[in-house]
Amino acid sequence: MYVGPVVTPGVSAPPSFVRLAGHPLRWRLLGELARSDRRVRELVSLVGQPQNLVSYHLGRLRAGQLVAARRSTFDARHAYYHLDLANCADALAAAGLALHPGLRLAPVTAAAPARRCRVLFLCTGNSSRSPAAEALLRRRAGQVEVASAGSHPKPLHPNTVRVLRAYGIDLAGRPPRHLSDYERQRFDHVITLCDRVREVCPEFPGRAEQVHWSIPDPAAAGGTDDDTYPAFERMAAELDTRIGFLLAAIGAAPPQASAREA
Repeated sequence: MYVGPVVTPGVSAPPSFVRLAGHPLRWRLLGELARSDRRVRELVSLVGQPQNLVSYHLGRLRAGQLVAARRSTFDARHAYYHLDLANCADALAAAGLALHPGLRLAPVTAAAPARRCRVLFLCTGNSSRSPAAEALLRRRAGQVEVASAGSHPKPLHPNTVRVLRAYGIDLAGRPPRHLSDYERQRFDHVITLCDRVREVCPEFPGRAEQVHWSIPDPAAAGGTDDDTYPAFERMAAELDTRIGFLLAAIGAAPPQASAREA
């Protein structure tokens, strides 16, 4: 006769990360968002499930703080979902400790890239997000070739210079670049940082992996430079976190011919 599940004394219920991520569809959604920020309609197409079901499970993941969403700056009717990498790392580490103290994870560190690679960051103005990402990646991994550009370049925002000084980086006097300067070049990773430039991003030659990070424009709210500076601080912090995980992914990639050699 069935008497229900056996509960071992001293063993707690599964941690929330296990309960959330253990569902097959939610795990698939997490995997897709680990690659790139996505709109719901894109996730529906990728996972082959109805929109109402995808939205329900995204809601569960948002409630568990494993994913977050931002309204698109290109079309405000849509939102971009992204994986909260820091929260996922913390939740995964806590799940291991809940099972056994010997399963403590080592701190997340950026591995050295397994091969020399080229990364291009794109935004609209090349005045804040993309030059900040370029500078932060170059600071953390000098062996990675990195560039940035914009679809409608404009002068570097003073707050970009100011916030990067806190990271020991001096960008004063850096000229903006247009994406057409690079569209015939080969890159391993092309990362769009604003929703508008994603819509006009050209196809790059070779095997470039095109990824989207939906980062808000820190100057969009207007006001004085002092008014908008906290938004620049948030931008730089998010970019630095994402770049750390990008470097871990690059370091874990299997060796293959570089984009220039292909």
